[in-house]
Formats: sequence, structure tokens, C-alpha cells
Amino acid sequence: MKKVDLKVQKLAHFRGDLPKYETGLASGFDVRAQIDKNILLKPGERALIPTGLAFSIPEGFEIQVRPRSGLA
Repeated sequence: MKKVDLKVQKLAHFRGDLPKYETGLASGFDVRAQIDKNILLKPGERALIPTGLAFSIPEGFEIQVRPRSGLA
């Protein structure tokens, strides 16, 4: 498998460790919300949730955000 260099920048409000693959066979990694209070979404409602990170996505690739890894 070809290794891809993904550049990640920590923004000013980022706290914690950078996301990483937890196992050799992992297809993705967890990114945590950088929020100070709970956010309640009603059915069908959307919101922008800050991660505190900026990604430089290589050409030909994409980043997907999913509510739970088990729901993919």
C-alpha cells in the first residue's frame, strides 16, 4: 500500500493530541470536537463543529466525516 503524506495544522483553539491511526489495519482515525459546551442537534438539523485542525488534502484524495466509525 502506498503511504500518503497528510499535512495537518493545529489551529489556535486545538487541545490534545493529533489524531492518528490506532492500528495497522485502521482505515481512518478519530477527530474530536473542540467545543466548550454541549451541542444538541434536532433531527435533520446541521451544525459546523470545530476540530481545531486544518488538513492539506492531496490531489485525488478526500476526507470524510462520519458521526460514528461503526456507522460507516
